[in-house]
Amino acid sequence: MRHLSVILVLLAIIIATHEKAPAQVYNNEPPVDGLFADGGGFINTKPVPYPPLRKADVMWQKRLWRVIDMRQKINQPFYYPVEPHNHWRNLITVIMDALKEGTITAYDVSTTDEFLVPLTHQEVVNRQVDTLHKTFKRPDPPYNEFDSVVYTNFDPTKIMRFRIKEDWYFDKQRSQMLVRIIGICPVMMKEMNGEEFPEPLFWVYFPEARPVFAKSLVYNRHNDAMRLTYDDIFWKRMFGSLVYKESNVYDRRISEYASGLEALYEAERVKNELMRFEHDLWEF
Repeated sequence: MRHLSVILVLLAIIIATHEKAPAQVYNNEPPVDGLFADGGGFINTKPVPYPPLRKADVMWQKRLWRVIDMRQKINQPFYYPVEPHNHWRNLITVIMDALKEGTITAYDVSTTDEFLVPLTHQEVVNRQVDTLHKTFKRPDPPYNEFDSVVYTNFDPTKIMRFRIKEDWYFDKQRSQMLVRIIGICPVMMKEMNGEEFPEPLFWVYFPEARPVFAKSLVYNRHNDAMRLTYDDIFWKRMFGSLVYKESNVYDRRISEYASGLEALYEAERVKNELMRFEHDLWEF
């Protein structure tokens, strides 16, 4: 009986202690910053599949090379935001992150625009490390001069252009003029002797990069509820570009045989030929 009384007293003490102790609930999940926890369900989207195509149905084909200048207002979604935030990253950040993860492959651009020599993420970064020899003067007597080497690391904010390689073709089965982007190439703008010149970095096989682009959100300046991805922008042709080369037997660019306004007129001529070709097919 005595032991039973001791046990009851101990149970009463334990119950009283737990009632006084505050209840603590640990939740490791962060609060939802927005209406949906997954960013509106667009993080895990898949790219729109290409329509099936038979070689026998392609009755006409033309390859073009274009340049997208991100200093144009329509192309600014490719450049901003400079710092990633709210699921938004600029296009070069998306590409470099995918190269680092190994989900897409970079190809050497030094000799050709074909996808022949693959490059690793570290090789791409190392190629953009510039070494500059400078002469400095010491701040203390005797103020003698000394030579030093200044290293400049890769700066993604200097990527101001993208080149794209695309194939236009007419599908007689669907009676449509269609286009497929084959490759995309970031271009860094560098300065030398007060002049600016482009330096292409590497080529990316666009069909391989589409799953990555389809999961990367782009800021929509018109409506936050209408989420866009980089794959949407390329698929819907929501960008401005200038033709700088078309397939030719000399493998030369427009700038090699035209300059100034003549080069702009030539680029417009190449672009208008596509529309004129499709129009003439249905002219009665």
